[in-house]
Amino acid sequence: MDVPETVATALDDRPVAGKRCLEAGAGAGNATAALLANGAARVYAVTNDRGHVLTTRRRVGDGGGDTDSDGNGGDDGDGNAATVDDRLAVLEADLRAVPLPDDSVDLITAHGLCNVLDPAALSAVAAELSRVAAPGAHLVVDDYDPLPDDAAIRELVAVENAASELARGRPALTFYPAAFLRRFFAGHGWEFERERTLLEPVPWTESHVSAHADEATAMAGDCPDESGDALAAAARRLAGEIGSESVGRMYGLAFRLPD
Repeated sequence: MDVPETVATALDDRPVAGKRCLEAGAGAGNATAALLANGAARVYAVTNDRGHVLTTRRRVGDGGGDTDSDGNGGDDGDGNAATVDDRLAVLEADLRAVPLPDDSVDLITAHGLCNVLDPAALSAVAAELSRVAAPGAHLVVDDYDPLPDDAAIRELVAVENAASELARGRPALTFYPAAFLRRFFAGHGWEFERERTLLEPVPWTESHVSAHADEATAMAGDCPDESGDALAAAARRLAGEIGSESVGRMYGLAFRLPD
């Protein structure tokens, strides 16, 4: 599968070949694909989202994936057999309890992960990533700076967060400044090595905007009637008004654990 340029750029100065790697928060499997393409000896793609598990297995190929009724490898959705790579294991698990031993991986990627973690979850996940990292391991954290005050998408994110707070008791999205994550992971024992801009401005396409509006609307359905109805209406209105927007910055941070 094709690897997004942001992922390729984030990893191009990291020692991947021959390493045991962890993709923390496998979404579509983009970082997993990049790690395998760059010669990783083993890749563990971990996510608690069943849809992301199936997507990564289908797009990248997983020796532990589902089989069909004849015991053969699964289909990729286009009628073609998914390529199996015995270096890959896709694990459905909570990143606050990674199912790997202490000191078991040499390189960790967290691509677009931190923004979906509230501060309490971020602390728990960081502790687990530090636990499974071997001495001298590398960590790559790619995420988004807070949206500018005048960004139209900022208002939709606020509605999504309000619906999430009422429905689940926590925000849906938290955009941490790069400087904050530098200090945060340093507090977990990681030595900062470099920062780079991966994308600026960030394209919020019409499909991305619609997806966030849909998520806000779905969570609003679990809110008290009047507030839920108001939030759902606001999400739909904002999606129509925004359409698409290019704003904000995606950054990449690299750290190393002392030997």
